[in-house]
Amino acid sequence: MSNKGLIIEERARDIGDFLVGRLLPFRKKRMVGPFIFIDHMGPATINADNYVNIGQHPHIGLSTLTYLFEGEIRHRDSIGSDQIISPGAVNWMTAGKGATHTEHTPDHLKNTQDSKMHGFQIWVALPKELEKMHPEFHHIEKKDLPKWEKDGAKFTLIAGDGFGKKSPVPVHSPLFMIEIKTSNSTDLQITDQLKGEIGICVVKGSINACDEKIEAGNMIVSKTEETCKITVSKETHLLLFGGEALPEERYIFWNFVASEKETIEKAKQRWANKEFPKVSNDDSYIEMPT
Repeated sequence: MSNKGLIIEERARDIGDFLVGRLLPFRKKRMVGPFIFIDHMGPATINADNYVNIGQHPHIGLSTLTYLFEGEIRHRDSIGSDQIISPGAVNWMTAGKGATHTEHTPDHLKNTQDSKMHGFQIWVALPKELEKMHPEFHHIEKKDLPKWEKDGAKFTLIAGDGFGKKSPVPVHSPLFMIEIKTSNSTDLQITDQLKGEIGICVVKGSINACDEKIEAGNMIVSKTEETCKITVSKETHLLLFGGEALPEERYIFWNFVASEKETIEKAKQRWANKEFPKVSNDDSYIEMPT
């Protein structure tokens, strides 16, 4: 893969084996493996005047992954799911041919003293042959995710395969998502442990890669599986994600992802005509952007 012109944001830099930039999507680097969108939520203060209140909105062609560090979110969808996600658990909704969902702060947190909400919402594009599969929802508890410690670092395998371990999250293509927290400075050995493209998001603290310091709020994307040495500072929090790239280009409009533009256009028309399945007992409707 050529690096010239791959990332053109002002904050982006090329530092040898890595490209440094903000969270997905980059302007020219739309995906890392099958990951097509990463939204860092918070940290935010939740109270009676400020809470999550996202009405019905649609998805096609992807799986959504919600992973929280702090706080709670209530997820309801057109599949019939009604699930409160808490820190360290995984909500995995595969939209396939079309699903809608809502996200709200649970009622018991709206009218209490201030609380914190912090986490990530992630979209993973489906393989072309599964883009029109029936929607599914899975919730995996924190205790069921693989965890281990090595050289002053605590690892959690959130989804996929890595470091010889496998997450119970039912993913649809070869990928990985791993949380790492360090108490001491340590070298991160990822060669032969992860397959495919590799993204490293610095949530807290910093890392040193190819003799460059990468601070919290930035992400680096490996251009090769044979990466240069990565040193993780003490008290640092990372998310590693990526996997094997899908063979076809993906198009994205609003909440729709597809390998063909026609599929996007049909989804836009379906939402405008209110033909998507609905969340039961919910009349909310988020307008599609023009």
